[in-house]
Amino acid sequence: MLEAFPNVFVDIFARTSELRRQPYTARQPFLRYSDRIVFGTDLLHEESMYGLYYRFLETADEYFKYPSHASKQGRWNVCGLYLPDDVLLKIYRENALRLLVKY
Repeated sequence: MLEAFPNVFVDIFARTSELRRQPYTARQPFLRYSDRIVFGTDLLHEESMYGLYYRFLETADEYFKYPSHASKQGRWNVCGLYLPDDVLLKIYRENALRLLVKY
């Protein structure tokens, strides 16, 4: 969809459990479409929730378990994407600001 429709933005809130299973493959669209991915979550805003996303987006940690609060979708451990700082800034902040100002 991101390839076909250049005005589409996506958030990551409901699919991180799937994305974390394939860190090398999942990392590529984050790099390629970093201007159109927005951070989002449907988890409770707790410190441990932010730790989950930190590990997933910012570290190269391998094969770690979900924190106790996260959805138990699947029975796999997950890996971090180790995204560069410029991509993280877009996902966490800049893309949401662009959407709010533009629309």
